[in-house]
Amino acid sequence: MVSIRIENAVKVFGQVRAVDNVSLKIERGELFFLLGPSGCGKTTLLRMIAGFYHPDGGRILFDDRDVSHVPPHKRNTGMVFQNYALWPHMTVRENLTFGLEMRHVSAAERRERVERALDIVQMREYAARSPNQLSGGQQQRVALGRALVLEPDVVLMDEPLSNLDARLRLEMREQIKRIHEELGLTMVYVTHDQEEAMSMADRMAVMQRGKISQLGTPRGIYNRPESRFVANFIGETNLIPGQLRAVHETAVVETLFGEMTSSLIYEGAKVGERVLCSIRPERLDVLTDGQTRKNMLKGKVVRMVFLGDHEQYFVKLNDELELKALEFDTEYPKAQRGETASVGCEPEDVVLLKEEA
Repeated sequence: MVSIRIENAVKVFGQVRAVDNVSLKIERGELFFLLGPSGCGKTTLLRMIAGFYHPDGGRILFDDRDVSHVPPHKRNTGMVFQNYALWPHMTVRENLTFGLEMRHVSAAERRERVERALDIVQMREYAARSPNQLSGGQQQRVALGRALVLEPDVVLMDEPLSNLDARLRLEMREQIKRIHEELGLTMVYVTHDQEEAMSMADRMAVMQRGKISQLGTPRGIYNRPESRFVANFIGETNLIPGQLRAVHETAVVETLFGEMTSSLIYEGAKVGERVLCSIRPERLDVLTDGQTRKNMLKGKVVRMVFLGDHEQYFVKLNDELELKALEFDTEYPKAQRGETASVGCEPEDVVLLKEEA
């Protein structure tokens, strides 16, 4: 396994800067995610790591080795594609063997490595089948086995689960996590699926328009988003605009709906700035008689959605702003549709963001 260091990487296609001055370090043995919407540059960056694209600026290093212009077959990476890319006329075992034959690995070592890879991806009993005799999840396990059999320094995965149904995606997430924990390989995984990234990643980079918007652990990014884009893209949030009136240990924000206080303040916040108060729905409580919070807002319950383990309340503060709150005690409803209700939270539940971010 290796660490991957990307220094000021740039990739341009015509007038489009698909990757725009990106720098980051992926540690040895990390399961690292590149996450973002379509067109954000995540797949282009992955293909630069693989060697399919060479950077127009900057460098890519495996440990201290500059591989910026090294061809893919000399980087010792294993690639898992979205569409599996299996040879349909070969059996599972032959698909795993093929890459080793191309690398002129001896017959004895080929057999040993293929059998080991079949065990890792739990496909030994299907080794004599052809890909068209397998389910989508099984085909993706073969594709992963084909990458692992090469004993790569890095495994690269480009939206590997996007063609699977919801149940198989959950199953494959567990398989990939298990394999990563067993082998300790450096893995770089591209996805647009925030739940996939949140449930699997050691760390992740959230990308937008060719740049990294935020880098960190799933928990850290979810709890402390640094921009409107990240707050909206990673999970759900309520955004309440206002103006910063005071900044001490807590910040005081004047909004159209009254004052709000926050203890999660961005660096360099200044009185007078336009800000957004970001509050996750599960941090916003629907209050019953006698309950209070430091931050309280009153509105009308416009709809409710009961989902068994939790209930969603949509509370409208005015004609434009609607807040969403989640309640996990669902034995009795906290309010009824059409009623006026108060929702509230504490200062540590409110993340301040710059309004222009």
